[in-house]
Amino acid sequence: MTSLPQSGSLSAPPSALAEFDAFAASLRGRTPALFLDYDGTLADIAPRPELAAMPDEARAVVRRLSALCPVAFVSGRDLDDLTAMVAVDGLVYAGSHGFDLRGPDLRRQVGVDYVPDLDAADRRLRDRLDGVAGALVERKRFAIAIHTRQVAQPEKPSVAEAVRAVADAQPRLRMTGGKELFELRPNLPWDKGRAVLALMEALGLEGSGTMPIYLGDDETDEDAFRALTARGEGGGIGIRVMEEPAATAATWSLRDPAEAAAFLGRLADWLAQG
Repeated sequence: MTSLPQSGSLSAPPSALAEFDAFAASLRGRTPALFLDYDGTLADIAPRPELAAMPDEARAVVRRLSALCPVAFVSGRDLDDLTAMVAVDGLVYAGSHGFDLRGPDLRRQVGVDYVPDLDAADRRLRDRLDGVAGALVERKRFAIAIHTRQVAQPEKPSVAEAVRAVADAQPRLRMTGGKELFELRPNLPWDKGRAVLALMEALGLEGSGTMPIYLGDDETDEDAFRALTARGEGGGIGIRVMEEPAATAATWSLRDPAEAAAFLGRLADWLAQG
């Protein structure tokens, strides 16, 4: 596992766009298999989840890439929501951090037995947060997201306390964090990293001729970066989308969703040239 930089001495990994030739060389002649996060990676973060639209230009690039190499989306969004937001047919989609996977000739769900626990937690969260202005409880099939972006700063600790209390009362669930949100998920050894590895196996992408590449911007995407790093040298590439330096297991970086789309466009051009 790659050691993360120490706080106070952070620097972003090299830019995969500014140093594209070096990035392309790191593929070692192998065909890329792209695994893409959505929010904060190809769509700007928005005040509410339904407002985080992916630009048409980015969608066109994804569609173009899908004809050149394998492409999958791996997101915390509910699966149906994710497929509707991306709106590109023929791709593989993994929703709820990989608990819900679907694609051509592929269907897998992890944690179905935990749905009743999520139902109970959903009711408790809505009761506890009913009076907190701006708190948004978003139920997904295999997770519950509690968004705090529109909560007044003095109220945010009380939201965290409420979520933690519900998690403590539901031992079959675990609490995770992200950008302006908390999340409850099944307490299982499953995350975006394990989902990516499972997809690689299911899609026949484990061979030496394929280079898996994961683009993501948040804490949950670090699981995928670490999973690829753990495969050993040349086992995969992580690209962290971030405006400010942050501790990361990714080996490359991009500044924001616009730059991520530009990078993917450059990659499509490179692949098309053979």
